[in-house]
Amino acid sequence: MTTTGDLEVSSYLQAASQAEGAATELADGERPVGEGMVVIDFGSQYTHLIARRVRELHVYSEIVPATAAWDQVSHLDPKGVILSGGPASVYDAGAPRVPDWVFEKRLPVLGICYGMQALVHQLGGKVVAGAKREYGHSLLHQNNMEADLFCGMPPSFQVWMSHGDRVEALPPGFSSLAFTDNSPIAAMGNGQNIVGLQFHPEVNHTPLGKTILQNFLFQTCRCQGTWTPRNFVAESVARIREQVGDGQVICALSGGVDSSVTAVLLHRAIGEQLTCIFVNNGLMRLEEPERVQATFRRHLGLKLQFVDATDRFLACLKGVIDPEVKRKAVGQEFIRVFEEAASQLGRTDFLAQGTLYPDVIESQTPENRTSARIKTHHNVGGLPEHMKLKLVEPLRYLFKDEVRNVGLELGLPHEMVVRQPFPGPGLAIRVIGEVTKDRLDTLRACDWIVIDEIKKANLYEDLWQSFAVLTDSRTVGVMGDYRTYGYVCAVRAVTSEDAMTADWVRLPYDVLGRISNRIVNEVPNVNRVVYDITSKPPGTIEWE
Repeated sequence: MTTTGDLEVSSYLQAASQAEGAATELADGERPVGEGMVVIDFGSQYTHLIARRVRELHVYSEIVPATAAWDQVSHLDPKGVILSGGPASVYDAGAPRVPDWVFEKRLPVLGICYGMQALVHQLGGKVVAGAKREYGHSLLHQNNMEADLFCGMPPSFQVWMSHGDRVEALPPGFSSLAFTDNSPIAAMGNGQNIVGLQFHPEVNHTPLGKTILQNFLFQTCRCQGTWTPRNFVAESVARIREQVGDGQVICALSGGVDSSVTAVLLHRAIGEQLTCIFVNNGLMRLEEPERVQATFRRHLGLKLQFVDATDRFLACLKGVIDPEVKRKAVGQEFIRVFEEAASQLGRTDFLAQGTLYPDVIESQTPENRTSARIKTHHNVGGLPEHMKLKLVEPLRYLFKDEVRNVGLELGLPHEMVVRQPFPGPGLAIRVIGEVTKDRLDTLRACDWIVIDEIKKANLYEDLWQSFAVLTDSRTVGVMGDYRTYGYVCAVRAVTSEDAMTADWVRLPYDVLGRISNRIVNEVPNVNRVVYDITSKPPGTIEWE
């Protein structure tokens, strides 16, 4: 799949504001000019957290692989570069290197863990295998209280370490800024604009890490901090109008927060040039098709065309067991349905989708080569290679919480904005094994009970996702003195910031008890309920 280069959602805007202060409001359609931060990914499990933390400080950031050339990042007008950690050792053959343009452009640089070691190695210092590894909490002690990076911070504070190699000799012109008991050089700088940290400021286990990142952004890089929902809307409206021109756009509307925000953003930009198409793929939750149509037709006033393709999707999934094949089958059928619906509308030039940044990071795409592919997202890696429609993806570089904030800025109803994420392939990946109408109906009934009880307990908005999974396991049970042989339903509830990592929720026993009792009593063919207590990693949020 090719990306829509003209629609890079990069609202690095220039206005007045520092750190978490208020930004200048821009009129709708105004073209802001601004700043960005490049995060170079060396394969760390924390790389996405770096980008998130930077954005939380109102500076736009994007993750790029270590192989990225300058012309692949210049559109960001970067004010600095952050080098992530990674599993490699810098002295190994083939270890990833800091791109030459980082030094040639003389940009401010912050190296984190492997990123610091890469700086040392390439600038003339020495990195060796440590006699003792350092994982977990450490106490950092400053030995240069004048360093901008630690401005306003105490002489000693807690940090999170995760490394086996250590810096033995600094490059010419560099000095140590801090140390721990196990790392004589735990932070370094050249007194100008290159600094390195052996620890991870991006994780919550480094309590003052956000302050360190803030100092780098605003003291060293001189960023303005104007990445805000309002400015994102203004920038996106302008970019959509530029890309679309007088073209006609159809929007893949599912009713979830991603596609809803996409639709309203498109409508603000191009008005009647947008037609939303809602496909009932038969893989949605109970009564969802009816609720989506009512919301968008009556309350938001969008042009909406309804297509019932239930039979088509069930046919393309018949006999399919493999999760990746399921995802691709749904994605490919999805596009075919849209192209057919578009042909009935007359001229159609663009397809709008609610693709998010975690989708891009987790899928193997041309812009993301460092991260291993976890699964194919139906609207990223699952799309046909030769599409007839050009893509409009205004949310492609946003995390979920950023999308919710944009939705509120656009005036969407609160209940729509806080709706829990729902996978693009729908219930197809929550029915383990073959997807049939009967099994979908069973899962819909289970899922309805889970959500109903979660809402009754006032837990819905506190959770990232809560749902039911219909497994392909069957167990013996006893109901009314009779032997039963029914399906096992698994309940899943997790908390997360952006779906890149997640922790299972310690739901109250009485809530779990009510869910279990209702499912086995109200849903035919299910006689056992289990609760999934696996975090991500090692598991994914969805079972498939």
